[in-house]
Amino acid sequence: MATLVLIRHGESQWNLENRFTGWIDIPLTDKGREEARRGAEKIKGIRFDKAYTSVLERAIETLAIILKVIGQEKIPIEKDQALNERHYGNLQGLNKEETAKKYGAKQVHIWRRSYDAAPPGGESLKDTAARTLPYFKKKIVPELKAGKNILVSAHGNSLRSIVMHLDTLTKDEVLALNLATGVPIVYKFDSKLEILSKREL
Repeated sequence: MATLVLIRHGESQWNLENRFTGWIDIPLTDKGREEARRGAEKIKGIRFDKAYTSVLERAIETLAIILKVIGQEKIPIEKDQALNERHYGNLQGLNKEETAKKYGAKQVHIWRRSYDAAPPGGESLKDTAARTLPYFKKKIVPELKAGKNILVSAHGNSLRSIVMHLDTLTKDEVLALNLATGVPIVYKFDSKLEILSKREL
C-alpha cells in the first residue's frame, strides 16, 4: 500500500493582498507558516520516502516546515518547475479587484475558473496540467507503484490538475474544486494504484 499526500502551500503575502501570484516568488505570511505547521501535525503518523515541490519559495518553505515538524528532514527532496503554480501572465502582481475593474468581472472569472481560457501571456488550467501531469506520471507514479509514501508541496492549480487526474473529474467538475492552503489531502493506493481511500485532513 502506498500513500500520497498533497498539500497546497500556506498563505503567501500575495494571497493576503489578493494578488495574482503565479510564478512570482513570494514568501509565506506568519499565518501561512502556522497553516503549514497545523497541516504537518495532521500527517505526523506517516513515514515518507520522498518529497516533491515546485521551485517557488512558498511551496519550498511550506515543505521545510512540514518536514521539520514531523521530524523527517533527511528524506530526499526533488524540486521541479513542472509543479509550479499556473502562470498568470500579464495579471501577475495585479490585485484581483483592480483586475476585475480593468478587464471586467466576467472576463476575469473566465480566466480564473474556465479550464482552457488563458489570461494574456499566461497559462490556462489545461496548460498547467499539460506540464504537471507528465511529470507526475513519470516521476511520482512509479514511486507509488513501488509502495512508497510520497509528499507533494505545491500550488492550487498544479495540485488541482493532479486531483482532477486521480479523481477522474470532468472539465466542469474541476472548476468547482478549491484547495485550501495548508490542508493535507491523503490518498491511499493498492498495488495496482487503485485508490483505496481519500481524505482531506
